[in-house]
Amino acid sequence: MIVRPLEAVGGGAPSAEAVRAAIAEHFEGLGRLAHLRAYYDGKHAICDRRRASGLPNARLVNGFPRLIVAMAAGYLIGSPVGYAADGRDGAALEGVLQDYRAALVDSVDAELARDAGIYGKGVELVYADSDARARTAALDPRNAFVVYDDTVAARPLFGVHVTGRTDALGKPDGARIDVYSEGRIERYLAKDALKLSEADRVLSREHFFGGVPMIEYWNGADERGDFEGVLTLIDAYDQLESDRVNDKQQFVDALLLLYGCTLETDQAGRTPGQQLREDKALVLPDSDARAEWLCKQLNEADTEVLRRALAEDIHKMSMIPDLTDERFAGNSSGVAMKYKLLSLEQITKLKERWFREALTERLRRFAAFRAARGALTLDADAVRIRFTRALPVNELEEARTVNLLRGLVDDEELRRRVGGR
Repeated sequence: MIVRPLEAVGGGAPSAEAVRAAIAEHFEGLGRLAHLRAYYDGKHAICDRRRASGLPNARLVNGFPRLIVAMAAGYLIGSPVGYAADGRDGAALEGVLQDYRAALVDSVDAELARDAGIYGKGVELVYADSDARARTAALDPRNAFVVYDDTVAARPLFGVHVTGRTDALGKPDGARIDVYSEGRIERYLAKDALKLSEADRVLSREHFFGGVPMIEYWNGADERGDFEGVLTLIDAYDQLESDRVNDKQQFVDALLLLYGCTLETDQAGRTPGQQLREDKALVLPDSDARAEWLCKQLNEADTEVLRRALAEDIHKMSMIPDLTDERFAGNSSGVAMKYKLLSLEQITKLKERWFREALTERLRRFAAFRAARGALTLDADAVRIRFTRALPVNELEEARTVNLLRGLVDDEELRRRVGGR
């Protein structure tokens, strides 16, 4: 998180110098973000491994980063977020939800949850399209960030989005820097974002979102990605699997040792290697001569034990259960499933709190934009935001639960509570 004193903005848009300093600080952490994205894309450290000429060099990449992110994001946001409010706020909320549907916010939520799982945060921009309708988009956290004040409230001061520019031939041609403060949008065109100056400003106009329209969705207080804590285990798994294939290859390419004789080219001009491959047999000159393969003894049992241990540690430390484990499906009762998903549920509850805070901020931006156009005002804090877990449903167990509770609680309560839906 980039922090600046409130006086750095002075209640208006930040200076070019302040924006330049914030960009420089953000760029210092780009190496980490690029590293995380590379792992998510399957570009692991094993891809750069080199071995001596002639030795097999398998470089196998596992899909743990993508699996972990997909599981965590899907569990959090796989089912669309629900919103509810009462009275006047309920009527105002309906208008906002219409804008949400037009803006396809469910898809944006999925992107933000994925980015938060990769980088430790997702970045959203609320903007007005050419028809003056509120829209939203997920930005790449490598190119966008928000600067906060230094108070305990950590209020956003301004957001910055840096985009590379190209000329008509597609060659790099500087950068476009968009700066979003509480009431203004400013654009700079610079040859180098780290050399930004006031002379590079080409646009300054007012917006009507009632606050900084760039919002960060944190994955947690430390802004860490879902698989960031198990990168070394992922590297070890890659290396083990790659070496396993290398050993197999070297076993196939074993050396043939000859004792008491040598092999010569035959009358057909075939080399000893060709003779062995084609005839699948050797003719040794006398009874004292012998031949045997020189090969490495493989211990597949020990290798498999280590592979399973690494996989289990990756799942355990990332708190993502292994759904392919035979023990996972051994007991499918509701309580058993909840215990097996307990670690995932705990981290998802933490992620949910940060996500809810950002979604409330989005509600404020959309509501302010509608209010500026004469629509009903909405108190975003009065809106109930509901997350629904994307879980398989044991319908038989739920039916039994309904029958047991029928007559003890009303039907509406049964519909709301049974199965958590």
